[in-house]
Amino acid sequence: MSLRNRLEALSAAERDRYDEADRALFAEFRAALTRGDIRAAERRPDGAWCVNAWVKQGILLGFRMGTLVDMSPHPTFPFFDKDTYSVRPTTLQEGVRIVPGGSSIRDGAYVAAGGICGTMIDSHALVGSCAQIGKRVHLSAAAQIGGVLEPVGALPVIVEDDVLVGGGCGIYEGTIVRERAVLAPGTMLTGSTPVHDLVRETIYRRDGDRPLEIPAGAVVVPGARAAPGAAAARWGISLYAPVIVKYRDAKTDAATALEEYLR
Repeated sequence: MSLRNRLEALSAAERDRYDEADRALFAEFRAALTRGDIRAAERRPDGAWCVNAWVKQGILLGFRMGTLVDMSPHPTFPFFDKDTYSVRPTTLQEGVRIVPGGSSIRDGAYVAAGGICGTMIDSHALVGSCAQIGKRVHLSAAAQIGGVLEPVGALPVIVEDDVLVGGGCGIYEGTIVRERAVLAPGTMLTGSTPVHDLVRETIYRRDGDRPLEIPAGAVVVPGARAAPGAAAARWGISLYAPVIVKYRDAKTDAATALEEYLR
């Protein structure tokens, strides 16, 4: 049986106790996650993203299977978590830069060579469970990428290659940010917030099960639009609205070139 079939069968069993064979199966699954061989979401050849629900089921199984253990590196720094998701053993040969100051990676998380995990000046950047972050993406200070572990069929947040996420940005609810897009500081993207494209004169929204998609190369800034209704007009009330003001050009590329120096 394939890893998927074995894992789905174990997940469906919902046991109260798990034996060594069960834990060995989960360890095999977790190792595949760490290598990047399997992922919670995958991009098809046509560019569309699809959910691997069985992978998300396996991640949830790990939390159910695990037992709480003491992982404290020092008595002054208490750390208690499930033994199925300990801190990932990372070696120098993997080519991942981990900067001192509180950075850690769970076992089961895939980080490609050339990735940087650190605080430096850009601190408090958070990435939720099952989110997919592409190559050469920069997450600035206080950027938050929402996680969608449950329900298992929900598409997680996707940030494709070469995206710049400015300080204080939030990307939530299964939003897809296509390659080379730039989010100005303070931009918030959710499935319930329409995005107005001034260049192409169109509005992007979530449509049923289809997530909100930010086009490739779009430069998005925080904006506002008039709230509907007579009272809103009388009081001058406006609503938050992300706005695409341009698409990437040579000037935009020059402004984002700092990322290469950090590597």
